[in-house]
Order: sequence, then C-alpha cells, then structure tokens
Amino acid sequence: MLKLAPKAAAMIGDGYLEVVDPQSAVVARRLLDSGVANPRPMSTPSPSDVTVVIPVRDSTAGLSRLLAALRGLDVIVVDDGSDVPVTASALSNGQCDLTVLRHETSRGPAAARNTGLRAATKPFIAFLDSDVVPRTGWIEVMLGHFSDPAVALVAPRIVALEPESSTLARYEHARSSLDLGGKEAAVQSGGPVSYVPSAAIIARREVLQEFGGFDESMHVAEDVDLCWRLQESGWRLRYEPVAHVAHDHRVTFADWFGRKKFYGTGAAPLASRHNGMVPPVSMSPWTLFACLAAASGTRFGLLGALATLVTMVLRLRRLFTGLDQPTRIAAVLTAQGFVAGLWQLASALCRHYWPITLLAVLFSSRIRRAALTLAVAEGVADWVTHRQPDGLGPVRHTVFKRIDDVAYGTGLWQGAIEARDLEALKPRLKSDTLKPRLRS
Repeated sequence: MLKLAPKAAAMIGDGYLEVVDPQSAVVARRLLDSGVANPRPMSTPSPSDVTVVIPVRDSTAGLSRLLAALRGLDVIVVDDGSDVPVTASALSNGQCDLTVLRHETSRGPAAARNTGLRAATKPFIAFLDSDVVPRTGWIEVMLGHFSDPAVALVAPRIVALEPESSTLARYEHARSSLDLGGKEAAVQSGGPVSYVPSAAIIARREVLQEFGGFDESMHVAEDVDLCWRLQESGWRLRYEPVAHVAHDHRVTFADWFGRKKFYGTGAAPLASRHNGMVPPVSMSPWTLFACLAAASGTRFGLLGALATLVTMVLRLRRLFTGLDQPTRIAAVLTAQGFVAGLWQLASALCRHYWPITLLAVLFSSRIRRAALTLAVAEGVADWVTHRQPDGLGPVRHTVFKRIDDVAYGTGLWQGAIEARDLEALKPRLKSDTLKPRLRS
C-alpha cells in the first residue's frame, strides 16, 4: 500500500505520470519500486548498440536456427568445448556480424557468457541460449526499459517453440520453469517475479563487467545469483512479457525430469550466497499457525484458526486507522494472506518437503487424508491459474505438476545433502509479512 502526498497524487492525472522534472522523477521511482506502477518508455536505444552473446556446446542445429533470427546484429558465439569445433564458415548466420570464440575444454555456460562479455564493446549485451528463437520485435521492446538509467537488466517472456507435440509438451507449455507469466513486473527477490532466466536477457555491459559477470563456480542458478547481486546493489531489473523468446523445451520424460531435478540442486548454493532469500515457506508466524490449525481439520484446529485470524484483523486494523474503512482493509488483507499461505504451504508439502510428507502419510491416516486433499486442491488451483487453450485438463495437469514437484524436491534435497547445508530447506517466518508500506 502506497500513500502519496496530494501534490504527488495530482501528477498522476488520468493514470499516467510523465517524468519531466526531478520531482516527477522521484514520484515515478517510488511508484515503480513499490510495484503499483509499470513504466512506459518514451525513447529506446538502437539495436545497433547491442552485442548478442550465445554460449553453445554441441548444438550446431539450434545455433544456426537462432542466428537466422538475428539478422543485422553483432553476434559473438562462444563454443564451450564442443566435440566438433564451431566455425563461422560452417554456420548459416542470417547475415549477422558474427565472431566465434572457443574454449578448448568445457567450462560451463557461466564462463562462456563471461568470455563473450569480455569480448563485447557495445553499451548493451544480450545473452541468448542456443535453444531459443526470439520473436519479431523482442529487442526493441526490451531496450525501451533502458531509458530509465537505474535499470541494469531486462528479460522477455520465454514461451514454447513447439507447444503441442505431446502431452508432456502441453504441460511444459503451460508450466515451464522458464515462463514467468504474462504480467510485467519489477524483478525482486520475494516478489511475483523474483528472478529471470539467462536463456534470454539484455543488460548494460559496463554494469555486468563491474560485477564480474556470472559466477563461474555455479553451473546452475547462476542467473538467479546475478539478478540478486544486482538487486542488492540498488540496480533495477524488469520483466517484459510483451517481448517473446521461444524456447525448445525438453519434452522427453527423462530429459524433462532430469532438468527439473537439476534446477532443484541450485537452491543450496543460492542459500549459501544469499541468506534467507530461498525459503520454501515465507509467511508470518500468525499466518502459519492459522494455516496449520485449519489444515488439521479438527474442531479445535478450526476454532484456533478463526481466533488467530480475528486477532490478525485487529492487529492490522491499527495500521489503517487514518484510512477509510480500516476494518474492511485489514479483513481483506488477512483473508488474502491466509489463502495465499494455505496454497504456499500445500505447495511446499508437495514440492520442497515431499519426502517428509511421504513419511508422515505412511504412519497417519489423518495426515494421509489432509495431504491428499491439499495435493489435489493445489494441483487443480495451479491448473486454473496456468491453463492454456487446448491445454491439458485438470487431472493430467495435476499429475504432471506432482511429478514436477517430486523432481525439483529431489534435486533440492540432493543439493542440500551434498553441500551439507540445510539453509535452503528452512522456512522464513517474518512478523511483518502483511505490513503495508506507507510513504508520503
């Protein structure tokens, strides 16, 4: 919740605020940083100011397909130890300005991107993986965000290249880990979009060089780490879903399951670098107690949940005494927090903590019934949120969602055990989860 002074509110007019002086710039910055507004850039850098860097290893066909979509751009391909070396003469480059660099032995995608970063000279650098194909207009839409000097990095929406080839492909089309949805947002840890994947991003070259680029010791989640390092230093990052980049999803079961598991292993190294930023559960103790009490299904549990929610309404009401209908606002926020907490808890039990849930259901019929109810309800709710035209029905979507969660959770526990660090499995309980931000 953002409270504006009358002079600041008057600048907004019909819902738009044009930055014309330092005062309007301050108001715009607060609106953007709070998440209640999105930018509409009036100017944009030129695509000629961008160097595209493509890390590749043994994917010549995908690389040629990508280069055909990069006509007129400056492109650096970094061959990360391919069995058959990549050469410019062997590629159909679509008439782009092409440079090929090579690592004689594979050093990982982070190191390959950094090699391209060091070789680039233009103000902006775009990283594209060799299994993507950008759609028309992608670069112009993303570059517009750099009219804001505080923005360091922008990412498009990652969509499916071939969404309808199989049942698994249809699920991945709707629920890909790379697709962050259709709502534009600031990229902020703990927000609706907490990171963006490095499969397709554009950033300021000098900023990335200042930060040393990607962490080459990380072979998974290095893109999340980069986003959070930039955020922690005060830079802004944007997610722009109007720009589309298509990704060739893994749609054979073994590859798909393995990739989901691989993503899960990234939680442990992230937790060691960014304390408290990768919790499986993040809510206030009040909300957690209310959710657990309600999930018990007992009379005392339901009464305890109701009493806790009433207490939360009364506590929150004190924060809104200067506003109209403070009780209604507090009740709405409490209800939203409770419902969100239920689904977050259900998701964590099926995803992050599924081994513990499995052990519990083996020994308790009551827990078995509650876990089954939560697993089905959360899966159906996920289907409602992510369903696509001609996509899967609720039953098959829920089945694949549960398998998806098992794969990720397996990787999460594997990574934590190998690192001998359980930080990525610890919930984060914060008493100010529902506390609004009031600024004047």
